[in-house]
Amino acid sequence: MSDKKHNEVTRRQFLNYTLMGVGGFMGAAVLAPMVGFAIDPLLKGEKESDFVYIMDVDEITNEPQRKTFVIDQVDGWYESQVERTAWIYKNNNGDILALSPVCTHLGCTVDWNSNADFPNEFFCPCHFGRFDSNGVNIAGTPPTEPLHQYEYQITDGKLYLSGKSNPREEA
Repeated sequence: MSDKKHNEVTRRQFLNYTLMGVGGFMGAAVLAPMVGFAIDPLLKGEKESDFVYIMDVDEITNEPQRKTFVIDQVDGWYESQVERTAWIYKNNNGDILALSPVCTHLGCTVDWNSNADFPNEFFCPCHFGRFDSNGVNIAGTPPTEPLHQYEYQITDGKLYLSGKSNPREEA
């Protein structure tokens, strides 16, 4: 008879198990969307960089041209269009360069041939940073690395740029 009493569930235990089960289910129902919301961007992965048409290759000159273009940007769940700018030209070897106008010192915008004291150079007016015609930082000026460069593709005589500029080695 004593074995039978040990296997029985009392009303108090039954209510305790039931309330814990319901509470656990409700907690999981509240927590699951929060966890999904937090890890969803990680599961999506990084979007491949799309290339954007900029200009025809035969329009590219040896003089840097400032070109503005728009890319689609995904930031978590927020999608927007962002404007980018590039200096596009052919260097002395005939290679195409597409340089970012963002100074590698503190992020100001550089301009081409804008300072009469430093002709045929990229010049940053914020802290007098200078870059030569290949975008390489000039020794003795604040920038510590060359201007960043956009990846590009040429398809059917048309120049396409990626939306992200990358650091490069000195030319």
